[in-house]
Amino acid sequence: MTEPQIRFDDGAAYEDFMGTWSRLAGEEFLRWLAPPAGGRWADVGCGNGAFTELLIERCAPARVEGIDPSEGQLAFARERLMNQHVHFQVGDATALPYVDAEFDAAVMALVIFFVPDPAKGVAEMARVVKPGGSVSAYAWDILGGGFPYAALHEEMAALGVQRLHPPSVEAARLDVLHALWTGAGLLDIETREITVQRSYADFETFWRIAQTGPSVAPRIGVLGEAGKGRLKEQLRARLKADAAGRITYGARANAIKGRMPR
Repeated sequence: MTEPQIRFDDGAAYEDFMGTWSRLAGEEFLRWLAPPAGGRWADVGCGNGAFTELLIERCAPARVEGIDPSEGQLAFARERLMNQHVHFQVGDATALPYVDAEFDAAVMALVIFFVPDPAKGVAEMARVVKPGGSVSAYAWDILGGGFPYAALHEEMAALGVQRLHPPSVEAARLDVLHALWTGAGLLDIETREITVQRSYADFETFWRIAQTGPSVAPRIGVLGEAGKGRLKEQLRARLKADAAGRITYGARANAIKGRMPR
């Protein structure tokens, strides 16, 4: 039996569900990466352009090539970054449409666990980066409970709703990331955990946004109204509000960077 998998084909839906979380993690990742300005970047699995936008804002790249298998996500990215020095196209992370050593840096932002063959994806990033260039990634630590909506998924599972995982969920573990980068021949490899925190105005705001997840709404629907009510109350009890009614909790991603041999 095939394990059910998470898919995000709708750029707008993903933005509402994960946009703030993605930006928080991306900002911390770029602070750690500290890349020089003016570089040529391959943004592999660029999705709806959230990280691409951060990259342009924070790092002033000379050129960005974004690639993703979802035309729905790319349509959102093109609209979001109209008139910027970026080009988006549909493509495969394991067969990048670029020549060898074309870029100063390649990155997978919150995407390596979606790549069916992560080792091939990392090898492709390494292939298109010049000697001395940077290859990096970060991904939610799903198996370690670091996904931003881990509490929601756990409470859904407690009510009998099957968990969903990306096809290569183990690739987000720090030890697996390190092995992938080593296997691709990268040097000066460093890893770290990125911890971020987000607040919602109140529980109802959290609940409304949580239900917009592209893979969440249909699965909540199988619970029926009574089950949905139980899920909501279990989450309310678990995510305790502060004195002002706010809901605040954290998420965790694993990050890695390495350098191509000169």
